Amino acid sequence: MLLSPDGRTEAHIPSTAGGSLPSGLFTLGVASGDPLPEAVVIWTRLAPRPLDGGGMPDRPVRVRWEVAEDERFHRVVRRGVALAHPLVGHSVHVDVQGLRPDSVYHYRFRAGDEISPVGRTRTAPTPHSRPRLLRFAFASCQDYQAGFYTAHRHLAAEDLAFVAFLGDYIYEGPANPAALRQHEGTGEPMTLAQYRNRHAQYRSDPDLQSSHAAFPWIVTFDDHEVDNNWADEIPQDPALQTPEAFRERRKAAFQAYYEHMPLRRESTPRGLDMRLYRRLRFGRLASVHVLDTRQYRSDQPATIEAANDPALSMTGAEQEQWLVHGMRTSGSRWNVLANQVMWASNDRRAGPEKVYDLDNWDGYRVQRRRLLEFFGSGQVDNPVVLTGDRHCTWVCDLKPDFDDPASPVVAAEITGTSITSGGNADPVAFHNTYDPIMAESPHWKYIDNQRGYVVCDVTRERMLSSLRLVSTVRAQESTVRTAAQFLVESGRPGISVAG
Repeated sequence: MLLSPDGRTEAHIPSTAGGSLPSGLFTLGVASGDPLPEAVVIWTRLAPRPLDGGGMPDRPVRVRWEVAEDERFHRVVRRGVALAHPLVGHSVHVDVQGLRPDSVYHYRFRAGDEISPVGRTRTAPTPHSRPRLLRFAFASCQDYQAGFYTAHRHLAAEDLAFVAFLGDYIYEGPANPAALRQHEGTGEPMTLAQYRNRHAQYRSDPDLQSSHAAFPWIVTFDDHEVDNNWADEIPQDPALQTPEAFRERRKAAFQAYYEHMPLRRESTPRGLDMRLYRRLRFGRLASVHVLDTRQYRSDQPATIEAANDPALSMTGAEQEQWLVHGMRTSGSRWNVLANQVMWASNDRRAGPEKVYDLDNWDGYRVQRRRLLEFFGSGQVDNPVVLTGDRHCTWVCDLKPDFDDPASPVVAAEITGTSITSGGNADPVAFHNTYDPIMAESPHWKYIDNQRGYVVCDVTRERMLSSLRLVSTVRAQESTVRTAAQFLVESGRPGISVAG
């Protein structure tokens, strides 16, 4: 008997799900995400005309799905029927239950006479198991117009338990005639249809599809999925977007984001809200605390003095309490934060004058200090912050007071580079600017501005992270190399360059 995700038999799926369908249904590929010991989400979206609203008839469509132990689907372990509904852009999110922990599976979908590409996924270990190794990668910032997704092509070839994607999955900017690749549309997306088209353009990329199909992803958003530097209900340019218009834009952006991500139903947008902060555990080895630093934050301060206002919050009080409690009680050897914007103090000018980007945690200093003091209180084991946003690699020690040389190191942060954003880098100009600042910033351990991703190997004794850089994003072919490795040892806060 075939079951839909909500347990209904195929006979109970409404008859409106029938009828002829267009061809080319699976143009956006497949994906999986948020692995649990006995469950994982599998995703697809039916979109024969991906850049023109999807091109599906205005009715629900039956989609069969299968999960198997082998790539040829000789050993199918779960199957069912889901509805691809026009209210969610004909996307499908199946929370597949009853799987074996720490196991590899393959999955596919069927609609009409067409079969999707095959995806590969992996469940998490049981909560009380003690895995010898956890290997995963993290990445962020994939501006379509800035280059080809050569990093995703190499990322798909890695052997990983999951990928954590830390934000800026799409960019909301209009088409740039000078760019390597062009955004669809005539301006910034504002409506649900426009955000759907923008997501679909990104999802149409074959290298991004291969990266999604290779392993489960754990996703969170930053700003460009909605509007540059937005904060709660405040856009970047309040003079140009009324509060009412931005709220409608935010709703549309959230809905399109959910429709294109392998997220559970708990993350379904409800009006202005979308629950994205959550926690995933990988045995007793590591817990991944996924943050949302956009939806609940105070507006960015305008000055360093204002950044010391104790009322300012990056996360909101509820999420901060959730984070502190979860890290304190995780029972994991490592507590990894999947975070969007940089925690470490990041001066942008050499010499006595201090210049900061106050969209980062530099703008929310009282809360940052409070959390970093908690990290160093002995109540949480081995906190490591993984960050996106900067389009550069910044490897840092974290301390409650970055201006006090005596302030203790309490944690490590790896701010990873971008997939494409920023295009091919100029390392010489970058180091000419930032090496003098690095000499004044002893908590900085390594900096670089080339494109790629980071692979993390976690054992009970250490976390070794490898910076994987591609040779170019200006051509569809590239090489990849390990440019440096960074070491965090269990029980010893801070990070060092290992090679």
